Amino acid sequence: MEPWWFLEGWQEDIISTKEFENFYDALKYYKKLWFAMEETLPSYISRSSVMTAFWDQEDKHWCEECDEYLQVYQSIALLDDWQEIPEEKYRPGYEKRNDLPNHAHCKIKR
Repeated sequence: MEPWWFLEGWQEDIISTKEFENFYDALKYYKKLWFAMEETLPSYISRSSVMTAFWDQEDKHWCEECDEYLQVYQSIALLDDWQEIPEEKYRPGYEKRNDLPNHAHCKIKR
């Protein structure tokens, strides 16, 4: 899932978390994770709000409820108290993409 969608129940899909007292320590960790994920997942969309969705076009799973294949995303997000960071902390240089995802959405999770 692309992290900026914040679909209902999004927190249930979290695989791991790491907490920081300092924004810049968190940002440094985010950048390290970003480069590691870029090595293994060929496609990405990154937002200045310090959230990125990575995916491999071949990695899809069958959704019984939707009766179609859906793209699998791996996402990272730098959040402040489980909310999108304030606009003054946005990083315009992080706004980039190298691909466009197939936007088939699960009709159940909307």
